[in-house]
Amino acid sequence: MSTPFEPGAPAGQGFIPLCVPEVRGHEWAYIKECLDTGWVSSVGKYVTRFEEQIATRLGAGQAVAFTSGTAALHVALMLAEVGPDDEVVLPSLTFIAPAFAVRYLGAWPVLADVDPRHWQMDVEQVRGFLTEGCRRQGGQVINQATGRRVKALLPVDLMGHPADMDPFMELAGEFGLTVVEDATESLGALYKGRPAGRLGHTGVLSFNGNKVITTGGGGMLVTDNPALANRARYLSTQAKDDPLEYVHNTVGFNYRLSNIQAAMGCAQLESLNDYVAAKRRIQQTYREGLAGVPGLGFMEQAPWAGSACWMSPILVDPAAYGQDSRSLLKALHGQGIQTRPLWQPLHQSPALAGSFSLGCPVSERLYQQGLCLPCSVGLTPSDQELVIGAIAAGQGGGSQAA
Repeated sequence: MSTPFEPGAPAGQGFIPLCVPEVRGHEWAYIKECLDTGWVSSVGKYVTRFEEQIATRLGAGQAVAFTSGTAALHVALMLAEVGPDDEVVLPSLTFIAPAFAVRYLGAWPVLADVDPRHWQMDVEQVRGFLTEGCRRQGGQVINQATGRRVKALLPVDLMGHPADMDPFMELAGEFGLTVVEDATESLGALYKGRPAGRLGHTGVLSFNGNKVITTGGGGMLVTDNPALANRARYLSTQAKDDPLEYVHNTVGFNYRLSNIQAAMGCAQLESLNDYVAAKRRIQQTYREGLAGVPGLGFMEQAPWAGSACWMSPILVDPAAYGQDSRSLLKALHGQGIQTRPLWQPLHQSPALAGSFSLGCPVSERLYQQGLCLPCSVGLTPSDQELVIGAIAAGQGGGSQAA
């Protein structure tokens, strides 16, 4: 859907953006050091420091920096030995990147629904698929409908709320699958007291411009397995077997994060706790401020989850609210308030034709009713009041804030 706003437009002057970066620490100083010393590309002290700091933050053995979360997902699936005509189970309601990473390898997504309360991949539906929709054959798990081998599970921590990872790990153990945790939206979140991003066999983070912390664009692969980390570094650095003689014995990728980007990441990471706290306050303020408005709903927070609250979505029931989510979106945009829908469910995407769907009615409903509200770390209380007032005034079909 088109928007009347430039995606990177700054806040202020009558415009409230959806989610823009916050720069308040040592970003300029660290980046200037890279420029002054000439260490600007994929080698430099900030790349190593950023990897080490992320690993320490998550309590993980290893972290490998990438150009994007999508690149890290691609390599994580390669490390899981996903190949042509294999299948990987992931939620239909998510950004398309994990599904594209599956397709890069010639494999196919199995698209699962999300649960209606917490919006995370439905554990019971996945369990039913593996136990009733698949057969064991020669140590492999075969989808009876497609004849393809199921190789991995790829839960996504939607909107910064962790997926229910323990049951997925149990299923993986029972069926001999690998779990890649897509934590690209959930840095700073907790699952049963454990950091999101290190709950699967591998985990993936993202530092895109709209994430809780940003490097402008970037990602990280997290693992406790040194051999996997070394393989990830090797593949992401054009698979150089001899960097002096430029010997390459396999196909590699230009996926390494630059020192400049890592420098920004180090500075941003210093403020992560404050940023997550701000995100949580913003979401709680929306919950409280819109609690009495008929027809509005929220993602429930699971008792085992400490969400990073990356985005602050609401659900708009048109029958009770008086207009649908897209009408409200247009009305808010007319008042200088940028919002966006949730993602189109992947089982509806022409780009993924040929994928196998488990049936995703909850994802379809959330897509139709969902709307993400402004939630930049630097969102001011007065601007948030304007957003809440405009939404409250829109109930019943109105379009102007009181």
